Amino acid sequence: MGQCVIEIEHVSKSFKGMQVLNDVNMTCSGGNIYGIVGHNGSGKTVLFKCICGFLRVDSGNIAINGKVMGKDLDMLKHTGIIIEEPGYIRSLSGFRNLEYLYRISNKKDTAAIHAAMLKVGLDPCARKKVCNYSLGMRQRLAIAQATMEDQEILILDEPMNGLDKEGVAEMRKFFSDQRSMGKLILLASHNKEDIEVLCDEVYEMSHGTLKKTAG
Repeated sequence: MGQCVIEIEHVSKSFKGMQVLNDVNMTCSGGNIYGIVGHNGSGKTVLFKCICGFLRVDSGNIAINGKVMGKDLDMLKHTGIIIEEPGYIRSLSGFRNLEYLYRISNKKDTAAIHAAMLKVGLDPCARKKVCNYSLGMRQRLAIAQATMEDQEILILDEPMNGLDKEGVAEMRKFFSDQRSMGKLILLASHNKEDIEVLCDEVYEMSHGTLKKTAG
């Protein structure tokens, strides 16, 4: 842990002639949190999807530990992802949803699910169905899902969405702890304070271009 490196070199992406990413460059390494700020439609989510392998870049390269996405790797592995709200089975409890996803990966030790839910402030023994969860509870569940397999990379698009003030404080500490464990964290947030408190480096996305901010 801590040795993982993401290298983004001259990445561009367009949809139907509209440039969404324009010559994006960025290098990230484990044990750090990298913040990306920008308005809706600036390209943040598209960049995250390209890093994960959900979208292919038009030009440039994205490499994970020297392995190029789309050539050496089809999808990013060993990664916890929050980009859009997961498609949970809303008639099941939070624990049962995570257990289902966990077993898809052929993993059987549910102690990791219990631990992940407790760390984000959810009761793994509660029978409450996801359909009755608040937005904040669903967000906590998404964070638990992203971290329950102890992934070395976390890619988080607006992870504080729907959390109250107490929840935000709890998750800030949680993400700081993940960094201390050597995780590489990419974080997009509209909340300036989240970025200032958490991030080691901050980048601004505007009209598809990415620039490192001062400070």
